[in-house]
Amino acid sequence: MRAMAKKDKHVSETPATAWLREHRVEFTEHVYDYVEHGGTEESARQLGIDEHAVVKTLVMQDARAEPLIVLMHGDRQVSTKNLARAIGAKSVEPCKPEVAQRHSGYQVGGTSPFGTRKAMPVYVEASVLALPKIHINGGRRGYLIGLEPRVLTELLGARPVECALDA
Repeated sequence: MRAMAKKDKHVSETPATAWLREHRVEFTEHVYDYVEHGGTEESARQLGIDEHAVVKTLVMQDARAEPLIVLMHGDRQVSTKNLARAIGAKSVEPCKPEVAQRHSGYQVGGTSPFGTRKAMPVYVEASVLALPKIHINGGRRGYLIGLEPRVLTELLGARPVECALDA
């Protein structure tokens, strides 16, 4: 299945796309068939894009159970030890799916860093910012949006960190 532009297939508005439009961010829309546990590998394969440029949105929490968002290359894992050190936390761990959903307002597998239910600090793997374009979840399963990575720091306020491990 190829990536579909909005003119090919109507994608209804999500809190993420509403946030991006409100901030006048240009983005492209890419629809694919969501596969349970397929992750970024599956979306990249279906859309014919490099998995390294697909950015996953991970809802985590620090030792005080305060939520935070980490944006990571699809083909990399987060070193929670390095992340905790970088943000000055005692420890960091992924939230349970139901907790992540409560904080973000998005279903796991469709989490976007834009338009979250709760304001959370956002951290981005520094090397993501060097990419010419990224694909990130648009707020629902089977839906990525393409945009310039500078949007993450300039509008979202994401702070660069170095916490990537090879997948």
